[in-house]
Amino acid sequence: MNNMWTVIRFTFMNKARTKSFLVSTLIFALIITIGINLPFLIQWFTGDKDDSGEAVRIGLVYGQEQTLAEQLQTTWGNLPTTYELVKYEANDEAALKQDIKDGVIEGYLTFETQEGNAFPTVVYSSEDEGINMELQSNLQAALQVAKTRTIVAGLNLTDDQINALNTPVQIDTRSIDANEAGKAGGAAAEDEASEVMNYIVVYALVILFFFTLMGTGNMIASEVTTEKSSRIMEILITSVSPLSQMFGKVIGMFLLGLSQIAVFAVVIAVNVMLPHNIGALQDMNLDVSAIDPMLIVFGLIFYIFGYFLYAVLYAAIGSIVSRTEDLGQAVMPITMLSLVAFYIAIFSLSTPNSMLLKVSSYIPFISPTTILIRIGLGDIPLWEILLSLAILFVAILIFGWLAAKIYRTGVLMYGKRPTFKELRKAMKAYKM
Repeated sequence: MNNMWTVIRFTFMNKARTKSFLVSTLIFALIITIGINLPFLIQWFTGDKDDSGEAVRIGLVYGQEQTLAEQLQTTWGNLPTTYELVKYEANDEAALKQDIKDGVIEGYLTFETQEGNAFPTVVYSSEDEGINMELQSNLQAALQVAKTRTIVAGLNLTDDQINALNTPVQIDTRSIDANEAGKAGGAAAEDEASEVMNYIVVYALVILFFFTLMGTGNMIASEVTTEKSSRIMEILITSVSPLSQMFGKVIGMFLLGLSQIAVFAVVIAVNVMLPHNIGALQDMNLDVSAIDPMLIVFGLIFYIFGYFLYAVLYAAIGSIVSRTEDLGQAVMPITMLSLVAFYIAIFSLSTPNSMLLKVSSYIPFISPTTILIRIGLGDIPLWEILLSLAILFVAILIFGWLAAKIYRTGVLMYGKRPTFKELRKAMKAYKM
């Protein structure tokens, strides 16, 4: 046991100090930071708001289209936009350009009447070559309403009827549950907020599981193969038993993966707590407290179990490879299994109660990711979660025992990669 803790400590410290680990952790932390703050960064670089937080002004040169301008401005006031329309009666280009230069407006709209068209062409002029996506989408929505009002002006429709024509059709989803029949609107809103937050957490957990598994798993196999190819294994085997080596490396890499996850969690927490992100979450009616705590608990448990199931196989595969050049091809089957688990989970986020996910929840190599979809987004009884966990635990015992036998014999087999027949004979010679 003392030898195994020595291997754990050495594996953790040796890998934690490597430049590759530090650089990869820093890069992923930077990617997470950019991803969380991307809306703020886009808004900052595109200048959607000035330093005082006031709305950006856009000139509205109406000329002979006063009625159209009034309709556009009325509709504009009902849109969730950071832009403000400022009326200009005359199309004085010199004055408009001067206002843009002085920062009074960012750009201006003009109407060009074309023969044969009932609705004029709208032109946006500014110092930039293009137009902001938010401004463009809001202008299209507001102009569509104005265009509809212009076309139906002679039909004697009321304002309510015109508004009804312009209102897009909304499609809501509703889960049929007899126990939810008496739920009030406030509770339904809370459930919706919880569902959104759980979706974000599930998505993050699946991606985190895949990337940390791929990273730590390949490091385990690579380290075993490197020690074997450099003949250091022959020296280590005299001081530390093969089992202590294998499980020491697996646990050491597990602690390394947990430390990396802890770093990412701190990065996420710090970025989410930034003032502009707190405001964005409140605007979207999202609350971190709405996350289901059981999702986090089961997510951690299935991550640990899933990691050990894959890690022992990575160690076993690494032990039968004599050259690091052959390692990529050797671990390909395990990589394919992890890809299957990842893609089934990602592409089933919108269908958490599908038969594919129900069946996958009991397949050990796939269940660590697919079960999270059902826990966070679906409707799954507790006994199914415990059954999936039990199957995964039994699989760890079986494959851990098999991996230990392979590791014990594989680390001393050099030359070409042994065949299954040769490996089986060697394993029979070693009694655990």
